[in-house]
Amino acid sequence: MHLSQLRLRDFRNYARLDVNFAPGFHLLLGDNAQGKTNILEAIYLMATLRSFRGVGGAQMIRHGAKGYFVGGNVVGQGDHEIKIYWSARERKLALDGQPVKKLTDYLGALRTVVFCTEDLQLIKGAARSRRRFLDLLLAQTQPGYLPLLQRYTHAVRNRNALLKQRTVDEAALESFSAELVKLGNDIIRARRELIPKFSPLARLAYRRISNDAEELRIEYHPSVKNDFAVELAQSRSREKTFRATLVGPHRDDLQLLQNEKSAAQFGSEGQKRTLAIALKMAQAEFLTGIHGSPPILLIDDVMGELDAKRRSGLLPLLTRAREASGQVFMTCTEENWPRELGRDLQRWTVTGGKLMRAGVNSVKNAEA
Repeated sequence: MHLSQLRLRDFRNYARLDVNFAPGFHLLLGDNAQGKTNILEAIYLMATLRSFRGVGGAQMIRHGAKGYFVGGNVVGQGDHEIKIYWSARERKLALDGQPVKKLTDYLGALRTVVFCTEDLQLIKGAARSRRRFLDLLLAQTQPGYLPLLQRYTHAVRNRNALLKQRTVDEAALESFSAELVKLGNDIIRARRELIPKFSPLARLAYRRISNDAEELRIEYHPSVKNDFAVELAQSRSREKTFRATLVGPHRDDLQLLQNEKSAAQFGSEGQKRTLAIALKMAQAEFLTGIHGSPPILLIDDVMGELDAKRRSGLLPLLTRAREASGQVFMTCTEENWPRELGRDLQRWTVTGGKLMRAGVNSVKNAEA
């Protein structure tokens, strides 16, 4: 799978961009705040319909514009054309010229894994970050998981709205509780079954880039310990105080242990960064195993934060992507990528929302 063409209009600091990409390793070179990460963000947006920076659509519109457009062509087992338009008044999503009515019909047209500074939140941040990581992995590999999660989230919101009322409608609450338990048990089962498949890949990736410095163990910590229906009923008195649903997979967590100690509490900054990258490497390996082809790798200026030995640990993943005619996009402020990849690099320079192939005078984008 690779992105053969990218088109941007009024996206971040790009007024207009039309560029073709071949398979292989693309290096985006430039100073900070020139637009390198914006390219990666646009590709990730096409794959997941969200920004890896955790911002909404309004923040991605170029200053002074009314909306943004992101589109492109994907070459894989089936070729696809993607078009996304977002403004405060209008949102459009089209796949192969047809409006997308169900997200399950869209997701999977383009698969990506991003490596970025925000990944540290997987280790240091709240449980929500780790739940999102699990949910994205399941959504990328199980077609029915996303609608299941959406129905569960809708049930939680409706139930919480009831709990916030001065007088709670007990019959309605019981109905939402039953739905919550049914959907929640399916989510817990999917997450529980994922960990034994994913964990060995994460442990191997961690060993590669940490040089066997510590042993990694991943544990799934569900909010529900035994019986969801019973525990939900038992939490009713606390729910009256907090006016929210306190038990369920929306409260789950993933525990990351280095030598049996919490990585969040006891790991150094270097260990946390290494672990975050290992989790993303494992995500890429897992997707490759399920789908038979590697996802597009988006690596946002993380090489500078790793020493030479840790950078070299990424080589097997990058090499496999290259050998499978996949694609890697990496941003750098200086040329600090693994030298072993130098002969295959396709270099681009990024300056003020302009993207140029290094050594080529023709500019691929111009002001609208």
